[in-house]
Amino acid sequence: MIHTKIGLLFFVFCIGLSVHAQRYERITQNAILVDTHNDILSACIEKKVSLDNDLTNITMSDLNRFKKGGVDVQFFSVWCDGDQRNPFDFANREMDTLYAVAKRNPNKIVIVKNYQQLLQTVKAHQLAAMFGVEGGHMIENDLKKLDSLYNRGARYLTLTWNNSNSWATSAMDETLNAKTITHKGLTDFGKQVVRHMNALGMLIDVSHTGEQTFWDVIHTTTKPIIASHSDVYNICPVFRNLKDEQIKAIGKNGGVIQLNFYSGFLDSTFMQKQQQFSVSHKMELDSLIHKGMQRDYALTWLFQKYATEVNGWRPSLSLLLDHLDYIVRLIGVDHVGLGSDFDGINSAPQQLDDVTSYALITKGLMQRGYNKKDIEKILGGNLLRVLKQNEN
Repeated sequence: MIHTKIGLLFFVFCIGLSVHAQRYERITQNAILVDTHNDILSACIEKKVSLDNDLTNITMSDLNRFKKGGVDVQFFSVWCDGDQRNPFDFANREMDTLYAVAKRNPNKIVIVKNYQQLLQTVKAHQLAAMFGVEGGHMIENDLKKLDSLYNRGARYLTLTWNNSNSWATSAMDETLNAKTITHKGLTDFGKQVVRHMNALGMLIDVSHTGEQTFWDVIHTTTKPIIASHSDVYNICPVFRNLKDEQIKAIGKNGGVIQLNFYSGFLDSTFMQKQQQFSVSHKMELDSLIHKGMQRDYALTWLFQKYATEVNGWRPSLSLLLDHLDYIVRLIGVDHVGLGSDFDGINSAPQQLDDVTSYALITKGLMQRGYNKKDIEKILGGNLLRVLKQNEN
C-alpha cells in the first residue's frame, strides 16, 4: 500500500511538471513574440551561409528555428561599421539577402511594412520580418536615403553604432574617445533626422547612442522611442547600458527597452574573463584575424571551439531576468521587451543558446510571479504598442 501511494504521488508530481512545462511553452507560442535585434544577416555574409538552410551549430538563428522558438516578428539588423565604403549601398545589399530568402520561402517569411500587415502575417503563421538599420552613418547624411531604407522595410534606425557620425555621437565615443569628437549629441541635422523619422512613423533607436545624443532625442521626439538591445547600467556598468535617469525618461516618453542577451552587458565580470580568454588563445585569435576574419567573429569562432571552457563562465538566465525586474520596478512592466542580439554576440546566458530558447524566459518570468498578461507584454505586446503609436 505504501509503495502504491508513493507511486501515485510520483505520478501526480510528474503530471504537474508536465502541465507546468506545457503552460510556459503554450504561453510563448500563443503570444506575439517580437525580437527587435538579430544580426543573422551579417553572420550569413561573414560565414557564407543562407538563412533558409539548417544552420544548427553554425549560427544562433535560421528560418526553421525561428518557427520552433515561437518567434512571430523579427527585426533583422542591417549593420556595417564606420569604415565601410558606401555604407548605404552595403545596407541595401544586406536587405537584398533577406528579400531573396523571403522570395524563396513565401509560406514561411514575409517582409512587412506596417502594423496591419504584421498582424495578418502572424495570423497566417508566417514570420513577419522588418529591418532595423544599426547605424546612422548608413543614410550618408541624406534624408532621401533614409526614406529609401524606410520604403524597403526599415522600421527603426539606431542613430549611431559604436562609431559616431557627423550628426550624432555614440556612447563609445562620448565615454571613451571624448577628445576625438568634434561635437556632442545631435546637431541641427540630427534633430531634423529625428523629426523626419517621427513624420515617417519610423522608430528611433537609442541603443549605442551617447548620453547627450540620448537627451537630445528625448527633447526632440514627439513619438515613443525604443532601445532595441540595451541593459541596465546600475547592474552592469558598461558604456552601452542605460542609467536610471535614462530608463525613467524612456518610461515617461512611453517607449520600451528591449533587453540585450549579451553576457558582457549583463554580467560585470564577463569582460575581464573574455580578456583572459583572448590572452590564453592569442596565437589562434591573431591567426584568424590575419586571415581576414573580423575580431568579433574570430572570438565567436573560438568560443564555439572551446565551448566547455567558455560555458563555465556564462552568466545565469536569472541575471537577464534581474535586469528585467529592475526596469519593471523603476518604470513598470509596460516598458520592457526582448532584443536578443543573437548572432551579433559571442555569449548569451546559460540555456539561451539560440532562437529556440525564448520559452525558458517565459518559464523564468512565471517562476518570478509574472502573470500571463504581463508576460505577453514583455514578449512582444509592448513593442507592438510603440510601433502602432509611431505609425499614428
